[in-house]
Amino acid sequence: MSGAGLKIVTIGGGSSYTPELIEGFIKRYEDLPVKELWLVDIEEGAGKLKIIGDLAKRMVKKAGVQLEIHLTLNREEALKGADFVTTQFRVGFLEARAKDERIPLKYGVIGQETNGPGGLFKALRTIPVILQIAEEMERLCPDAWLINFTNPAGIVTEAVLRYSHFKKVIGLCNIPIGMKMKIASFLGESPEDIQIDFAGLNHMVFGLNVYRKGENITKDLIEMKSGGEESGMSVKNIEDIPWEPEFLKGLGIFPCPYHRYYYQTSKMLEEEMKASKEKGVRAEVVKQIEEELFKEYQNVSLDVKPPQLEKRGGAYYSDAACSLIDSIYNNRGDVQTVNTKNNGAISSLPRDSAVEINCIITKDGPKPIAIGDLPVSVRGLVQQIKSFERLTAEAATTGDYQTALVAMTINPLVPSDTLAKVILDEMLEAHKEYLPQFHRKVN
Repeated sequence: MSGAGLKIVTIGGGSSYTPELIEGFIKRYEDLPVKELWLVDIEEGAGKLKIIGDLAKRMVKKAGVQLEIHLTLNREEALKGADFVTTQFRVGFLEARAKDERIPLKYGVIGQETNGPGGLFKALRTIPVILQIAEEMERLCPDAWLINFTNPAGIVTEAVLRYSHFKKVIGLCNIPIGMKMKIASFLGESPEDIQIDFAGLNHMVFGLNVYRKGENITKDLIEMKSGGEESGMSVKNIEDIPWEPEFLKGLGIFPCPYHRYYYQTSKMLEEEMKASKEKGVRAEVVKQIEEELFKEYQNVSLDVKPPQLEKRGGAYYSDAACSLIDSIYNNRGDVQTVNTKNNGAISSLPRDSAVEINCIITKDGPKPIAIGDLPVSVRGLVQQIKSFERLTAEAATTGDYQTALVAMTINPLVPSDTLAKVILDEMLEAHKEYLPQFHRKVN
């Protein structure tokens, strides 16, 4: 890394989340001297990139820091000599997400962008692109770290680790940090005084132990959280349906908001069906939020991150990315929750697979903190989802129809092989433009 300052590249720079990323770099500027930030997008995203770039320049000017903002549609130009690369893109835009959510609902199956059929198809569209980026990084910036928060982050990390020569990849999700912030708020504590032992997979992560100022309060907190009312532990895009109190007590650990899709499937499906009729699927709601955000971003007097951004489901994403980059650059040795190679930290999962787990963050990257076996109560579900992730990554790289069908069928949200085939065929046709690897398979 250059002593003259860091070069950071953000692929998907026209994303509505980018102002939070800018804010994070400005806030840490003294410890993390970013000299160049390259915001990269594709031709279809050029308009949004310009709006975001202008806002970023106003934010930097207001802060009075020496940070150059570069905008480009040329990814290779941006990647040359980069120190860190962050990825936050959506292949097919929100229109593709809407299809991921609507098509399964037609068949009485949950439609969600990172779980079930929707998660499968988002991965099928995304993985070929991320593998291309990894290949370009290997040529143009081999010492850089790839920090991915493109969903589904766990499957994307799995694919890069398994099908790329480029191994300096870390997946990032806002769920662990969001859970920590909400528990801290619930307890009236500073987030710095709360520690949680996280382990599992992306959107399938559990809080095994919760500590307040070093004291293990897991059992007492579960008792407090088992009142049957809204848990206050969800996120903007997931309905906060109360957990069955006795179930939560019996589990003895904290599920993440996405576990509702697996433990409360019928209730979540009912909520999705109702919401899709009343206000549209989540992609359509997000599209409206984004339109409002981009109107706000165009206001030439705006020179800070607007509070409306927190209406999006990904609050804390970008700040978590800045914190991770800062810890690698400064070799902080602090603990953060990331998606990385297991290396035996979770005994219940393959050593070479991606897991989401607490890690010590060093200049050499994340070092997973071993937890041993997952509790038997959750082990099987986590292993089943890992099998789904593995086959999804394989299908994305090979374009093999049968592998995709098996992946769809073994996902717990899909009730049968027959229904899996019907949904798979319709979604392959709907997303044909973005699935060249399957093109020969689709009539």
